[in-house]
Amino acid sequence: MIKIEAIVQPFRLDSVKLALDGLGIEGITISHVLDHGGPLGLKAVYRGAEYYVDVPRVKLEMLVSSLQTDEVIEALLHAARTNGPGDDGTILVTEIADAISVRTGERVRSTIT
Repeated sequence: MIKIEAIVQPFRLDSVKLALDGLGIEGITISHVLDHGGPLGLKAVYRGAEYYVDVPRVKLEMLVSSLQTDEVIEALLHAARTNGPGDDGTILVTEIADAISVRTGERVRSTIT
């Protein structure tokens, strides 16, 4: 089982959800987060002082089968890309040893086993 986290531009959320729905991905956790970008972040000036502005992003988290990982990553790349200047986001891929439902205590299975 693989956990995929995608941090994307907020205005790309609908296209990303459509792409994931097309692959049959269910159980996506969506969070609104702030990106504190550092050297690539949005720089602002206030009273002569430069500082970095926290930029709103959307973070999606999902569990998928290891057989479906590449397909999901390609769909995310295509749906989240803006073809404009700046950062379009990040995709993180992590292997998960186990997942357990709090309500039932049962092991969580990914969409495709």
